[in-house]
Amino acid sequence: MDIDITGLPPERIVFGLSPLAELGNALHVLCEPGHHPGLHGWATATAASLKPDLADRLHEADFLWLTTFSDILLPFAGVRSGGGAGPGGTLAEDLDLLDLLPDDEFVSVALEFTCSASYDKGGLSPLTDAPARARALDLAAARGPRQLDFTERLLNEPVSVRAWIRRLFEDCEQAFFGDTWRRVRVQLAADARHKTEILRHKGLGDAMTAVSAALSLDETGTRVRVDKLAEGRSQAMGSPAGDGLTFIPTSFGWPHLQVLHRPDWRPVIHYPVAAPELPSPASVELLKLRLEALAHPLRMRLCRSLARSAQTTGELADTYGISAPEVSRHLAVLKRAGLLTTRRRGRYVLHQLDLTVVARLGSDFLEGVLR
Repeated sequence: MDIDITGLPPERIVFGLSPLAELGNALHVLCEPGHHPGLHGWATATAASLKPDLADRLHEADFLWLTTFSDILLPFAGVRSGGGAGPGGTLAEDLDLLDLLPDDEFVSVALEFTCSASYDKGGLSPLTDAPARARALDLAAARGPRQLDFTERLLNEPVSVRAWIRRLFEDCEQAFFGDTWRRVRVQLAADARHKTEILRHKGLGDAMTAVSAALSLDETGTRVRVDKLAEGRSQAMGSPAGDGLTFIPTSFGWPHLQVLHRPDWRPVIHYPVAAPELPSPASVELLKLRLEALAHPLRMRLCRSLARSAQTTGELADTYGISAPEVSRHLAVLKRAGLLTTRRRGRYVLHQLDLTVVARLGSDFLEGVLR
């Protein structure tokens, strides 16, 4: 993914907090605690404390934050306020921004869970266009009966559904999120201030490095590159919602790195505040290299020997009955993927499997596909 920042004034690159975005991530953790092993305790305690009525209502709409992170949780990026609105200081203020979205735009944003191909391209509103409406219902039906019921209600009564969603989020604040936000906002505010200082004194490149190893600037300094398996493009200049690029920290987001790239909205990078003990994520390209390197049967057999002890090319050739040049070619693939360590002993070069790197492959893969 990439974000075009050509011509963007430095003052339009900001770090800020969004209670609604954090609530969305907290709801995702409640639905998918397996994605967030460090938050099992919070998820278990919070789920157990929910009143049955609220738990049922959350279940009715969980597809808005379960399989995708709906853009209704970042409404400030789409509000057309001239200069570009920032996120609200409170959940109520964020919800007021959500209320400012026109019905057709709110419906389009709320239907994002259908993974419609029109996300990147826009299109006619299902509120006014019959083919778009039929397509929205068909996509929702493919997702399940709850999704179809929600979509039918949304298309038939958008005003009442909007009010229902707002009440749901307000009830979450009263039930558990108010206390949670008071606890985490201190850490998030400190992180946003720190990143702002880096941006001001060292520039965008250093600030993005501090945000995530998955972010980088291209060689021209005009595009932000995001190392994700998802594809998408966005522009920070010329949006009807104003110019700008906003970074929003989250305590509940790891390992997800969310990028809002909706047409006509300002781009937003929603990044996790990582704990110090978390390793930097492997790049998608490096992960691909490692999986491809291990997919070859002979290289897997070589790894079996190299996991037990350091060996020379000649020893491996004798063990497997193949030529030394062929062994060298396979070792070169493993080495490019960062799976081997080497050391010299006299005139011999010893190769060994890097067990630490291999042991992280499973978590690297999960982080890569969830990022």
